[in-house]
Amino acid sequence: MQQRDLGRQGLRVSPLGLGCMGMSEFYGSTDDSESIKTIHRSIELGVTFLDTADMYGVGDNEKLVGKAIGDRRDKVVLATKFGILRGEDRSFLGVNGKPEYVRQACEASLKRLGIDTIDLYYQHRVDPQVPIEETVGAMAELVTEGKVRYLGLSEAASETIRRAQKVHPISALQTEYSLWTRDVEKDILDTCRELGVGFVAYSPLGRGFLTGKIKSMDDLEDSDYRKKGMPRFEGDNLKKNLEIIQGLEAIAEQKGCSLAQLSIAWLLARGEDIVPIAGTKRIHYLEENLKALEVTLTADDMDKIDEVAPIGAAEGTRYPEQAMSMVNG
Repeated sequence: MQQRDLGRQGLRVSPLGLGCMGMSEFYGSTDDSESIKTIHRSIELGVTFLDTADMYGVGDNEKLVGKAIGDRRDKVVLATKFGILRGEDRSFLGVNGKPEYVRQACEASLKRLGIDTIDLYYQHRVDPQVPIEETVGAMAELVTEGKVRYLGLSEAASETIRRAQKVHPISALQTEYSLWTRDVEKDILDTCRELGVGFVAYSPLGRGFLTGKIKSMDDLEDSDYRKKGMPRFEGDNLKKNLEIIQGLEAIAEQKGCSLAQLSIAWLLARGEDIVPIAGTKRIHYLEENLKALEVTLTADDMDKIDEVAPIGAAEGTRYPEQAMSMVNG
């Protein structure tokens, strides 16, 4: 499988990554055995860029991923994140970017993952109380010590990225980007390209909405967090957003692919510096998503997609108010 560069420091990854968050939390019921099989199948197929975080399942997801890659460590590029604080009851307690916490979080992640070095270490959310220079400075020390290979930020504003880059090269920015979340095109994507920062697009399928399989809240399990105050899945917002889906489904049908494949192919076509990480805990969805690499979109196709899903088309904010307050800038 071809590789894509993230940043200018030598980090190369598969063009599509596997997001592991839903294997431990948020998207309904979980099955560790099935999730591990999915990770193993992902590696077999060449999707070797794996993404986790210390807050997913309050550490459980890192343990799961670590178990899955135990005898396959040399075959994967492993990314994890720190900075969002969770309570033992899985409550959200804010963010922490203090230098001493950076080291503490890294040591804990290494232990849960069962590895010596994290390939790509992100600050999950920017701490507004701590200068980014201090946080990235502490992250840079981890690189010097060999505990981390490359650094990344998540949901950081352009000015934050610029300041961070002056302290240590940033290889990747991970931020939500999809056909219903195109905000980064206004400024952030240009900043990344100017500075040579790779872009990792999370939620490339709009939290499952861009699969076309969610037509109402009845299609989700009661434990699914999308039923608990996600604005784009509520009431009139949902009705408006389903109209976008209908238009995109028509284009997908013309291309002879699924809506999910069209959505991922669109991101891949936006630039060689963009790597979508599609999250799934099931092998058949993984295999479906991977076929997006076979979908070629012409300039005319891209224009048609822009007409149906332009910037700002989705109705409702992408997170509830509390979570949106944690997004930098």
